[in-house]
Amino acid sequence: MPPEIVHEQRARIPEHVVHRDFEEETVVLNLETGQYHGLNITARRMLAALIEADSIAVAGALLEEELGAPRSRIERDLVDLSDALVARGLLEFDDAQAA
Repeated sequence: MPPEIVHEQRARIPEHVVHRDFEEETVVLNLETGQYHGLNITARRMLAALIEADSIAVAGALLEEELGAPRSRIERDLVDLSDALVARGLLEFDDAQAA
């Protein structure tokens, strides 16, 4: 997924996906395919920021101070996480204007 496209779109969890938080991990499960992804505490927060924000760029800005890392690195990590979740049908992106 090209970053220039992702940065302009809003993430959402599809209706056929459930997630459950545990103390050290969050499990995101695609009920249609059985594919899942385990998220550590940082990735859990990154997913929450993706869902809260209008785009990856906005999510990166939200997380920059919280995580104490450069925004460019956070945005790359958000794109990588998004790619992994999209590949398993656990995350979708919509146009921010349509949301």
